[in-house]
Amino acid sequence: MNEVHEAIREMVAWERGVPHRIQHFLKVHSFCRYIGQEEGVAGEELGYCPLEEKKRKSLVQALKSEGIIARDLCYVEKDGSSSGTEAGISMTLSTEKRHYKAAQVADMLTVLLGKKLQVSSGSPYLVEQEPHCFLFTEEPKYIALTGVSRAVKEGEKVSGDQYATMESEKGKLILLLSDGTGSGEDASRGSGRVMDLMEKMLEAGFGTEASVNLLNSALYAQNEEDDHPTIDLCSLDLYTGECEICKVGGVATFWKTSGRVLCVGGESLPLGIFQKVQIERQMCQIRPGDLLVMMTDGVLDMMEDGEERMAQVLEGLQEQNPQEIAEKILSYAICASEGRIRDDMTVFVLCLWENT
Repeated sequence: MNEVHEAIREMVAWERGVPHRIQHFLKVHSFCRYIGQEEGVAGEELGYCPLEEKKRKSLVQALKSEGIIARDLCYVEKDGSSSGTEAGISMTLSTEKRHYKAAQVADMLTVLLGKKLQVSSGSPYLVEQEPHCFLFTEEPKYIALTGVSRAVKEGEKVSGDQYATMESEKGKLILLLSDGTGSGEDASRGSGRVMDLMEKMLEAGFGTEASVNLLNSALYAQNEEDDHPTIDLCSLDLYTGECEICKVGGVATFWKTSGRVLCVGGESLPLGIFQKVQIERQMCQIRPGDLLVMMTDGVLDMMEDGEERMAQVLEGLQEQNPQEIAEKILSYAICASEGRIRDDMTVFVLCLWENT
């Protein structure tokens, strides 16, 4: 156990080769998750509970009438879940003759159970004569639509801003935005590296704060004066509407709800400046019809009284299409600077709706 932690500490030793060290760190971390020795891992334990006998027999019989053989039916529950909700239903499926798409079985189960179910991405695509295990999960309560609009600084060929969207099987949608130091190819490489490593750490099971802390330690170790990118992260639970906003160095994120516009964060320093990073973190309860607007400083700096003026612009918007909103905000910022694009500009918009 001590050897594992010592290997991890070595990953953040003050030396160069940051991307390679983090890549190795992720391999160590994945191995630790596999053998169950690493503390604080975000990997989720699942519990299995058999279906009630009456319900089990009803499902088995209904599927058998369609030529589908179902065995080992279990509820899959999140261990220690605060909501107490089931993660889904697991079963071993095979067919007597013809093949079925797993999505067709999900539709059957939706009718039989009165819950809108979907096939988990890790399940086989087809139900065939050879038995395989399938997991069917309840569809999220909400859907999120996003839109992005960008402009490259005058005289440059590439933007120093980078953005990404990640969606997990657990119903989490993650929006990432990074503004590299300066502009052009160097800034693009800096922000691109941040995005790549953040995505890899989140996919490896790290929480948002742990990912940001490790990334900051790596950039601090690099000790390069001209490489201090920002990171903006929004993690939205599509089952509950709960949203975590984390910011390091980015300008404010704007949250429009019930006609009001709230500013979140915007006062922290970029990554790699200090050994201990200052993370601005806030939890929000996003409701259907709400907007989240992330942007880089190139947008906000074009406006006099930036945050206050942007809030007024958002309050006056009637559009509901996130792409149209992003384009309108960018156009307004460019007009406010008399048509000049003095810095890279990116607007990232999310709208939440009921999944009907």
